[in-house]
Amino acid sequence: MKFNYRPILYLGITATLMVGCGGTADILSTPVENIDTSPLKVTELTEAEKKNWGHLDLVRDTIPGMAVDRAYEEIIKGKKGKKVIVAVIDSGIDIDHEDLDDVIWTNEDEIPNNGKDDDNNGYVDDIHGWNFLGDAYNEQLEYVRILASGDTSHPRYEEAKTTYESEYQTWTARKTQYDQIAQAVNNAHETLAKHLNKENYTMEEVNAISSEEQDVQQAKQIAQNINANGLTLQEAQKELKGIQEQVNERLNYNLNKDFKGRTTNDDINDLSDIGYGNSNVKPVKKSESHGTHVAGIIAAERNNGKGANGVANNVEIMALRTVPNGDEYDKDVALAIRYAVDNGAKVINGSFGKSFSPHADWVREAIKYASDNDVVFVHAAGNDSKDVDIEPNFPDDNVDYVEVSDTYIRVGSLTEKYGSKLVSGFSNYGKKNVDVFAPGSAIYSTMPENEYDFNGGTSMAAPGVAGIAALIRSQYPNLTAAQVKQVILDSGLPLTTKVVVGGDASNVKPFVELSSSGKIANAYNALIMASKIK
Repeated sequence: MKFNYRPILYLGITATLMVGCGGTADILSTPVENIDTSPLKVTELTEAEKKNWGHLDLVRDTIPGMAVDRAYEEIIKGKKGKKVIVAVIDSGIDIDHEDLDDVIWTNEDEIPNNGKDDDNNGYVDDIHGWNFLGDAYNEQLEYVRILASGDTSHPRYEEAKTTYESEYQTWTARKTQYDQIAQAVNNAHETLAKHLNKENYTMEEVNAISSEEQDVQQAKQIAQNINANGLTLQEAQKELKGIQEQVNERLNYNLNKDFKGRTTNDDINDLSDIGYGNSNVKPVKKSESHGTHVAGIIAAERNNGKGANGVANNVEIMALRTVPNGDEYDKDVALAIRYAVDNGAKVINGSFGKSFSPHADWVREAIKYASDNDVVFVHAAGNDSKDVDIEPNFPDDNVDYVEVSDTYIRVGSLTEKYGSKLVSGFSNYGKKNVDVFAPGSAIYSTMPENEYDFNGGTSMAAPGVAGIAALIRSQYPNLTAAQVKQVILDSGLPLTTKVVVGGDASNVKPFVELSSSGKIANAYNALIMASKIK
């Protein structure tokens, strides 16, 4: 599951970028709805609030965070609680990061680098977790693998073919479009830099330009249009470069039927074929940053004067490199879940997902295994703006809504804008198949090589809830995983306001209809409720 950039911003201003005329991009317009009893925050977030909004409190700060700061100030205070192991099934994690290096799990039963499986768990030298991908990074999407197999008897083969044809056409057109947009933005920057005789100009300087030259006028308007959407030209260049990279990766690897990404020489259709991969849980390249960002949301060292604060204060992160730049393999996910359970994790975070899953039963059985062994499994709802009660998203914990686990939590994503724009435009939802919502747009967290950045996705919402689960398990270790799940769902903030769904201003639904709880996860309330369970 990738980070979410803001393609709508650029698609909305394509015409202006191409011809240099017209107004700013359309701003999402929504009806004014009742906003319960909480006031709307009308001022812009400060820099500090932007970096920490997911930890703020709707009641106290008028920002729809999880009340993490309030929980520490008024409830936890100096109490450390019991150490909790949280498994992060994701891409590689920078375990040497300055904000993570002291919260990484170590397998005390394994002797490092002796080439032996000292604890007899089937994995050699698994000191901080396991890397099920080996040296691989890029991968196909699952429906592309189905087509590439040539197995026309597969029950979803025709559906995979239809999806592939549609997606390939979409991404080919998207490549052309973004290449044109990037060229226009780059040309505008070069024109303004030359006119102003500096690379690092300000919007004040751009707005003050008075020129009869058409190319300068056009560059000025492009800069103003992008600025109206909250970015400078230089920031837009950086973001567009990231988008172009994702588009190219989608075409060259994810949608390439001839690409072979697997390097571990195992049989992907044999769950008993284990021990493949290696013990290096770090990213293979700096841009493999998803797992590091997720880990920081859960567990970045709190109040150490660096970058970001994690939700939980007494956890160890078990790193399970399982998610490539493409769709994860069901076998890897199932084995990663079982590894986490067998090696002491009490909470598992899964910020990944896909719409096709040939061995969904393997993963579902692993989720049940986690439940049967008192482990909370938190899963991101997905970033397709879809109702997952209707369209499948894997992994899940049910067959036709009959659940196999009572410890699985699926999480949708919120923005910092309390009101009708509360739900992230990309977030999936579902009255039956999504449990709760949490902050997921523009979340500040750790990135490889001691860096920090903002990223968005339900991938960022799930670890917030995983952090709450870890907090509860740390402070109240006698509670079962099932009780922890129920506490998180029951203690959230209920909202009756109507919200825009899927980023479509014409699609407005009561927030309560988007998840089984109809609530926003709230750490403060959860700890209070947990304290009352005997």
